[in-house]
Amino acid sequence: MESELSLEFVRVVEQAAVAAARTMGRGDRHYADQVAVEAMRKVLETVPISGTVVIGEGERDEAPMLYIGEEVGSRAHSDFPKVDIAVDPLEGTNLCAMGVAGAIAVLAASESGGLLHAPDVYMEKIVVEPAAKGAVDLDAPVKDNLRAIARRLNRDTEDLVVVVLDRPRHAKLIADIRETGARIRLIPDGDLSAGITAAVGGTGVHVVMGTGGAPEGVITAAALRCVNGEILGRLVPKDEAQAERIRSMGIRDPRKVFRTEELAPGKEIIFAASGVTEGSLLKGVRFFGEGVRVNSLVMTCHTRSLRFIDAIHLSKRPDYKVRLF
Repeated sequence: MESELSLEFVRVVEQAAVAAARTMGRGDRHYADQVAVEAMRKVLETVPISGTVVIGEGERDEAPMLYIGEEVGSRAHSDFPKVDIAVDPLEGTNLCAMGVAGAIAVLAASESGGLLHAPDVYMEKIVVEPAAKGAVDLDAPVKDNLRAIARRLNRDTEDLVVVVLDRPRHAKLIADIRETGARIRLIPDGDLSAGITAAVGGTGVHVVMGTGGAPEGVITAAALRCVNGEILGRLVPKDEAQAERIRSMGIRDPRKVFRTEELAPGKEIIFAASGVTEGSLLKGVRFFGEGVRVNSLVMTCHTRSLRFIDAIHLSKRPDYKVRLF
């Protein structure tokens, strides 16, 4: 599946990114998300799979398309592979609407049953790169986790960069991190993108901490399976209705800490993302007279490959030309 479908899924995220990028800076996050969803779904219908959305834009009555349970793919032949799909057509809707760095279009896929059907609730998370795998504990004090990460990376705690969503709920977490001397990068949105950045060496980010969306946690786990990084996550329901929703999905222990392999247990996993606005990992979409340029990343788990793809899609004008940038 990985070798056959990797570039197909790159096409999907590329077109979602291009559609979203055309709305950049307009201040309308809902419209930006809408066009990304429409573009992603349109291309998904051409992919030779029998796919089911397991993480999407919400339940069927909440989202007109790419809703949880929606069937996607061309489905023209009965022998097409059955694939579970997790999508975030525009991760960082506010970032795109405001023209801020870090918005991406994302898709993860696995064989049927290979991605946890996570409810749309909060998840407490910690994400680290491969060198720090096994060194952290979600229940450990912040200072202990940061010291353990620093030891694995052969550096001082003060040298670490910790990404945290800039939210009031993280006030104590931020204070605890500052007390250790570690540096903090506060982000307005996009903890999925941050988690991927933390898992790839050379980005200057060493760990992501805090509470974000559970669906984003699963998609992050899919990416981390491909690069041997680690995410620990625990669901955080805000009320009894969400707690019941968690129980209805077969999760009996509300305090269970999910590891990477539990969030994304698939044997064959594909993760694809394209930059919408400029970021530390992926460049944003660039428009020019002869076409559009898109920077993407595709990773696979079984074959352990990671590819950065810089694609130029030329317009149909008769006088187009290719040029280096």
